[in-house]
Amino acid sequence: MQLLYRSTRNNTETVTASEAILKGLAPDGGLYVPDTIPLLKTPVEELSRMSYREVAFNVMKEFLTDFTDEELLECINKAYDEKFDSEEIAPLVKKADAYFLELFHGSTIAFKDMALSILPHLMITSARKNNIQNEIVILTATSGDTGKAAMAGFADVKGTRIIVFYPEGGVSPAQEKQMVTQKGDNTFVVGIKGNFDQAQSGVKEIFGNKELEKEMLGAGFQFSSANSINIGRLVPQIVYYVYAYAQLFAKGEIAKDEKINFVVPTGNFGNILAAYYAKRMGLPINKLICASNENKVLYDFFSTGEYDKNRDFILTTSPSMDILISSNLERLIYEIAGYDSRKNAEFMKSLAETGKYEITDKMREQLEEFYANYSSEEETAEVIRSLEQKHKYIIDTHTAVAASVYEKYVQESGDSTKTVIVSTASPFKFARSVMNAIDPKYDALSEEELVEELSSRGGIKVPKAIEELKDAPVRHETVCEPEQMENEIKKFLGL
Repeated sequence: MQLLYRSTRNNTETVTASEAILKGLAPDGGLYVPDTIPLLKTPVEELSRMSYREVAFNVMKEFLTDFTDEELLECINKAYDEKFDSEEIAPLVKKADAYFLELFHGSTIAFKDMALSILPHLMITSARKNNIQNEIVILTATSGDTGKAAMAGFADVKGTRIIVFYPEGGVSPAQEKQMVTQKGDNTFVVGIKGNFDQAQSGVKEIFGNKELEKEMLGAGFQFSSANSINIGRLVPQIVYYVYAYAQLFAKGEIAKDEKINFVVPTGNFGNILAAYYAKRMGLPINKLICASNENKVLYDFFSTGEYDKNRDFILTTSPSMDILISSNLERLIYEIAGYDSRKNAEFMKSLAETGKYEITDKMREQLEEFYANYSSEEETAEVIRSLEQKHKYIIDTHTAVAASVYEKYVQESGDSTKTVIVSTASPFKFARSVMNAIDPKYDALSEEELVEELSSRGGIKVPKAIEELKDAPVRHETVCEPEQMENEIKKFLGL
């Protein structure tokens, strides 16, 4: 039976999975969600004997029902290949009292590779299925990792162009260099004089610009998105939660049907929403622990029921989470509103006009499976230092936010359920912040020296993604104000 998708803001019309992937964002500004969350049909005993690619097929085929098995397998095999430096694709490492799910073994050493390695193949297949002749223009805002991972995936892919906006000065030096040195004649990177939320809002406005859409169609172009607002990004992320559970079972760490917790560092809510969807598929999950940095808009939302972005924007050492508008939360709000798209649209209208909205008590009751907290900059640094000293394991700043929040959860709840901490980036991507946390003396070192010291101290090989940056020439130097984003797009497309 075919699974169809609807917009969170007007659920009267349906689209297929491939149509939802191609559109990225619904015409009304809503996000596409499946009519139902399908159940995971493959038992854990079978999943535990499967490779990552095989697990991906068994999960994704339930959501992408208009793809043939052959089409989906081709996308999966092209995505999860030698680009990853681990045969497991997403290894589980046991340290202290938790398991770290390492999602940074792809070509850009961040968890975004897990979905963005496959999205270009899903999109090209979707275009073919829907007889699309236009060139697809991928438009993306990034807080640091999505941009590079998306460009790495789409670089020189025939029939596509990709435009990435990032906050100038609001990402780590390694993140910025990865983006501005990106190869590919179809890639374009723009720094904006503002923060991520301004970049993301600008992209959403451009998606909703009907005049620009007409102009683009006339020139043979159409927009799509590589952000986690695209369901083609979200579905592949469900896979690694299922894989992690299956691996724990395979290692004899858990019994069949034993519940586990997941701790997810998140700003845009996409990564933890994928875990929630895995739970809805039937994966035995106890608590979904939502970890924020000092931009704690999600923590405040779960604590009070009010989402309020009207606050100072704080630049932290975990910049990929420096976000005040968590786009993917809309999918959860739609669900706990009883799939009432009109009600959800009112919340989102209030967010756009006043910067906030408040859910009902009945809706809040449905959030009990979530626990939320945040980590201060000092607490984040302390966790990095402690884990390195006690266990000789070095984690990045975002993973440290999750580890810090997990400590708070255990102290508050006394819960001894086995727990997986989602490790979202290599420490090499944030070398200065990581090494400063271990010992402030490292701040005197250059970026190159920091990388060598991190490699030596952690006994970790320098990733290829970092080695390649040493002599990579800068190819993208455009910087603009947020209100000039549309003009820069037109220039790149020759409109």
